[in-house]
Amino acid sequence: MKTRDAGLSKAKLRSSYLTLVISVSLVLFLLGILGLILINARELSDYFRESLSFSVMLDDEAKEADIRMLQKDLDAKPFVKSTEYVSKDEAAVKMKEDLGEDFIDFLGDNPLPPSIDVYLYAGYTSPDSVAKIEKYVLEYPFVKEVYYQESLLFLINENVKKISLFLLIISSFLFLIALTIINNTIRLSIYSRRFLIRTMQLVGATRGFIRKPFILQSAFHGLLAALIAMSLLMGLLYLIEKEFFQLVNLESTNLLLLLGASLIITGVLISSVSTFFSVNRYLSISEDKLYY
Repeated sequence: MKTRDAGLSKAKLRSSYLTLVISVSLVLFLLGILGLILINARELSDYFRESLSFSVMLDDEAKEADIRMLQKDLDAKPFVKSTEYVSKDEAAVKMKEDLGEDFIDFLGDNPLPPSIDVYLYAGYTSPDSVAKIEKYVLEYPFVKEVYYQESLLFLINENVKKISLFLLIISSFLFLIALTIINNTIRLSIYSRRFLIRTMQLVGATRGFIRKPFILQSAFHGLLAALIAMSLLMGLLYLIEKEFFQLVNLESTNLLLLLGASLIITGVLISSVSTFFSVNRYLSISEDKLYY
């Protein structure tokens, strides 16, 4: 009979451990998805900002050597991602495609000047930065004007700030929810072993001696849960990459490794700290309250 009760007790304990690991891993998986959203939201915003360009309109009489010199000068700048020279003929072809008719036949001449389209890195796409770059480029005597859509540039930067703030608030809120769920799950697990803690106290075990195996076991469960969450994330990334390869940039290896390390640290740390406080509670509680 005692053997049967011991077997049932061990089965319940294993079931409790399994429930704990699965619960923590699912919470960490949700946090990981949020991390992926944050990583790719930043890359997506950078993509849109870097897809914007401003056009340096050149004088019709500008020499080829001067134009190439300006283009090389811009390419060498740390804020310039790339440049593209557009000749008068190429500009006419693009305009013809946009209008759907040959405007040169109507006008009798090609009024479009040659230009250099300049694409900036995301960190330099703010209106203030573009204004400074515009001032620098206009110092060249053969540059007629610098054209860019200031309102669109301002709108994109403002929306990026708003989205970043929104994601930060949501991230903080979900992290607090995750912290609460993990803490409550661990407290229930410790609650089921509260009599074991009291028995150890009665035989003279110190508080540190009692806490140590609980914390080590909880840290192991947190690590295991984090590894499961990372496996689920990798599977999710594979499916997204397979079906929608443009939505996730797997080249951001460092950020993904950082996300994985963060999940491991979060799982181990939260599990250990929650266990520490939960065990302490039953180390200090009176015996009559163990039954409630």
